[in-house]
Amino acid sequence: MIVRAVVVWLVLVCVAIGNGVFREAVLNPRVGAPAGHVVSTVMLCVGIAFVAWVTIPWIHPTTAGEAARVGALWLVLVLLFEFGFGHFIARKSWPELLTDYDLLRGRVWVLVLVTTAVAPYLMARARRLW
Repeated sequence: MIVRAVVVWLVLVCVAIGNGVFREAVLNPRVGAPAGHVVSTVMLCVGIAFVAWVTIPWIHPTTAGEAARVGALWLVLVLLFEFGFGHFIARKSWPELLTDYDLLRGRVWVLVLVTTAVAPYLMARARRLW
């Protein structure tokens, strides 16, 4: 189950990268960066939920706890990727990386993290896998 969850997470990475390319190329030039960020965040949340819906039978959690662990794994992988790649490869400062978490400035990236964490559980429950 864990290997399958990681494989699906790699699919989610591809969805997120495609979403970011779309945001930069299409959304931001048309609606501006602040609105583009919000629209892109909502689109990515929908994409994560869709991928979870399609793949959760293949991941095959047999209990609610296993589905919750898949969500926790995905969340940890996202955070490790975001901060590891962002800081050590893209050379962004820690404060720069944390700007996406500033809800008071309209940065709603935290919704992606919440969706990532709960999608496996919610989709498994919706598909009545246990």
